[in-house]
Amino acid sequence: MNGNCKIDAQSKKSSPVKEEVTEENLDELLDVFLSETDTISLLDLPSCFVSSEAEDAQIVTERNKKYAELCKNKAGNEKYMERSVQTLDPPVKHKLVESDSVNTAEAGTFVSTWEMFDSLCGLEQNGSVRTESEHEQDGTETLLFSSRAEHSTSLGSSSGTESVTSSMKDLESLELLSVSETDLQLLLSSDTFHHSLLAMERSLVANCLQRKLAAFRLLPVLPDPYVAPLSETPEGEQTQKSPEPEVSGPALVHLWSFTCELTHGRRVNSMVWNKKNPDLLAVGYGASESSSSPGLVCCWSLKNITWPERVVSCDSPVTALDFSVKNPSQLAVGMQDGTVMICNVQTHHSSSSSSHFLHSRQCPNKHVEPVLQLKWTLQEISLREDTDEALVSVATDGRVCKWFVSNSGLSCIDMMRLKRVKSAKRSSSSENKGETKPENILSALTPGMCFHFHPKRAGVYLVGTWEGLIHKCSTSNTQQFMDSYKKHFGPVISVWWSPLCSDVFLSCSSDWTVQLWKEERFTPALSFSSAHRAVLDAQWSPKAATVFGVVNEDRLEIWDLQHSILDPLLVWAAPPSVSLTSLLFTSHTDCALVGDNSGQVSVYLLSQVYSAQGTQAEALEEIIQASLSR
Repeated sequence: MNGNCKIDAQSKKSSPVKEEVTEENLDELLDVFLSETDTISLLDLPSCFVSSEAEDAQIVTERNKKYAELCKNKAGNEKYMERSVQTLDPPVKHKLVESDSVNTAEAGTFVSTWEMFDSLCGLEQNGSVRTESEHEQDGTETLLFSSRAEHSTSLGSSSGTESVTSSMKDLESLELLSVSETDLQLLLSSDTFHHSLLAMERSLVANCLQRKLAAFRLLPVLPDPYVAPLSETPEGEQTQKSPEPEVSGPALVHLWSFTCELTHGRRVNSMVWNKKNPDLLAVGYGASESSSSPGLVCCWSLKNITWPERVVSCDSPVTALDFSVKNPSQLAVGMQDGTVMICNVQTHHSSSSSSHFLHSRQCPNKHVEPVLQLKWTLQEISLREDTDEALVSVATDGRVCKWFVSNSGLSCIDMMRLKRVKSAKRSSSSENKGETKPENILSALTPGMCFHFHPKRAGVYLVGTWEGLIHKCSTSNTQQFMDSYKKHFGPVISVWWSPLCSDVFLSCSSDWTVQLWKEERFTPALSFSSAHRAVLDAQWSPKAATVFGVVNEDRLEIWDLQHSILDPLLVWAAPPSVSLTSLLFTSHTDCALVGDNSGQVSVYLLSQVYSAQGTQAEALEEIIQASLSR
């Protein structure tokens, strides 16, 4: 290799004609070795002064002293005579080193962590990006070489230079465009970019809705220091912003609505808060005419109220939801076709057919009719004091089932079969004899509409039925009811134990009434009816024993028994084209959520409703005793 290089060098020296340099020669790799040589001094002017810290400084000092004494003793000494001579005394060098001053300047810049990360990733991905676009670059290089060869003879002229420069810029922009499009696709599909977008969207939403979120969390609403009290119009006129009206007395204040394009036109059938994370809300939706998905489950977060964090499409309209207590990420879903499903909301799966979901489709004993309610509940294990969490559901097939995980998915056993009880009837043949038929004639099962477990006794629960009866049942007795309560003349839509007074429960029905019961009494202690509409939901407030909410098709009612037992404290009428469907209170704030048939979940602040002081349970007991004593 070295010999060939020497022959080429000699031939170049002897040849009078220069060898033309081609593009191939320019692309060859050449090795250039740089080595350090000896320092060559071009000019050296030794100094006439010596530093006081030098090694020979003392010798020079003594010699200077002797010379000074000699000059002093010259005067009057016969050994010295003055004569004029022509001796030039050149100027001495007063400094050891002389050079121009070094001009300094300060400069600074900022490089963020993500810029350095993107630069390093860009260097690593350049090879793969160029490999994917080789056909584009081949055409680019061919065009570039032809342009250079065409203008090689006229590089000295201005026109040729401008032409080459313009063509090179066009080709560079074309190459950058192809690379940027590929990089853009890689960026848009990266998980890091999606996580950054999620954080940015949450920050923007929290900033724009800070006042409403602060009111929801019962935090003081602070004024924005960057917003001036006066705003200028385009014509230059100043107009003062009208202050928000102050709320005096109890009121319902609308904060926002959980809604998006996926939920438009869907009926809200169920809502539930996460037991561990109170900022996470799960909502179950029915079918929509404009969507191919019959059912939908959306998990909304208060960190971003404009779009759900998780979306799960179901094969059937969703009718019931509940979060697990021991495993807060597990969400139980009940559907209209009788299917029960358990999904993990921590994973990103948009379809209920994923293998990460547990279904009851393979269970031979599954529900065959709509599951109207399901709950995670703690139950005792045998005779020990330990408790375990179990999933319980009720459906219109007349069965209350307990679910557990098996090899095929979810399996169940019957906790109670809701047998229909017919009233005693006097037959025509036995009227003269004074005989009656037996009062408890068992027939087909009656549909179960709702159930609720006792807040303190985990083995006791209430079940509301289609025929208007409320049965008190026990998990240890699967054949007989403990007690039955009858007052409603229509299906019992909801039954709810009081969380603050454990022997009181509330029930609502399609017979337009809401009944308040004492556990030991088989007739209602109080009855409420304010609108001639079917009551679709009724719940106790978790913060006040005397406050509960009622939802009809066209209105929301907030009752406070300390205020009145005849009329609701607050009433909010729904828009003409909207029908309300469900109600849910918040345990950590003074808010209530209302779902409707348009896919919206509206959040309302109960302003100045929980202002009563004292023991809530005692206040409720006094109201009930006063009503019973009349």
